[in-house]
Amino acid sequence: MRSSQTDEVLAGLRAVADGPLSAATNMPPAMYHDDEILTLEHDRVFARDWVSPGLANEIPKPGDRLTWSIADRPVFCVRGTDGSIRTFSNVCRHRMMTLVDGDGTGLRITCPYHAWTYDLEGHLVGTNHMEDTDGFNEADVCLPEVRTEVWQGWIYCTLNSDALPVAELLAPMEEFVARYRVPDYVPVHRQDETWGGNWKFLVENFMEGYHLPVAHRSTLGTWMPMDSVVFPDRRHEGFTYQMFEKDENARYGRAHPDNDRLEESWRSTTFMPTVFPSHMYILAPDHLWYLSLRPNGVDRVDLRFGIALAPEVYASLDDPEAWITEMVEFFTAVCEEDRRVVEGIHAGSRSPMASPGPLSWLEHEIHDLMGYLADRLA
Repeated sequence: MRSSQTDEVLAGLRAVADGPLSAATNMPPAMYHDDEILTLEHDRVFARDWVSPGLANEIPKPGDRLTWSIADRPVFCVRGTDGSIRTFSNVCRHRMMTLVDGDGTGLRITCPYHAWTYDLEGHLVGTNHMEDTDGFNEADVCLPEVRTEVWQGWIYCTLNSDALPVAELLAPMEEFVARYRVPDYVPVHRQDETWGGNWKFLVENFMEGYHLPVAHRSTLGTWMPMDSVVFPDRRHEGFTYQMFEKDENARYGRAHPDNDRLEESWRSTTFMPTVFPSHMYILAPDHLWYLSLRPNGVDRVDLRFGIALAPEVYASLDDPEAWITEMVEFFTAVCEEDRRVVEGIHAGSRSPMASPGPLSWLEHEIHDLMGYLADRLA
């Protein structure tokens, strides 16, 4: 049974979300620090909606795999011999040992505890010393499979068999994403980290450009033209976005001369969506970088940070290793600037004197997030 305090917080969230942006404030501290809110988020958000472990091109060959978790269920995504990507529970059907850690490749998944072995379709195909176990039949054992779809080069997974197909959910933004041809981008970097702070603080920080000239003044803040930002003209159920153009002063974000996909203003336009609840990316003519998040309690967030290059950019590099290292260092510095902000907001929001402040028009997507959460939780 939900407490009256939680009901009051969620009713306030609903009221602000349903009102205009011009009158909106950000969410109250209880939305970030209340364990009951987090439980609702696990059950009604992360266990029901689509999450993304990363790019399909990050596991290009049969047997390539990566690990993730959905609402605290450990899973792994693997490329099958038929080229499709499937997601399975990352728990052995014998003694519940974790099967695989991190990235890997191989045509079999073998448990490190007792060597129970599964194929790329999740079927148990090998065991040791089970011949005297009554009624045991390898053919009856299979890893639970998680619903998985690939959309515009991204892997999406959900525990919800009734969720809308990704292509249907994200159809209104397909015209923007498709022109960049994400399936052709070349992954060059991925790392997992844990930050202090509630997961929503990181989502909110990624979505808004209001902080860029200040928090990122030493990196990308100097070449982010705030006057070119465009938001959706209405609220969508499963996502929000912003678009902006970058001028010739931008270090990254403009089309390579060999780019034959984008025309006119799209050669300098960045599309920046957030697919609720936790998949965010910056899609530019020359590169993309993304974040995928998982709550780790109310005060920690696990995140995956990845970078990929447009194919013509990668093909043009005389010294790919040096150029990629420089780019990774740049965006790692950007992430560290964000980390200081996210952890600082989380700490500040614990103060008894903390209270929600008014939103800027540049924080349009935070208002969209509030609407999404109100729909799921209130």
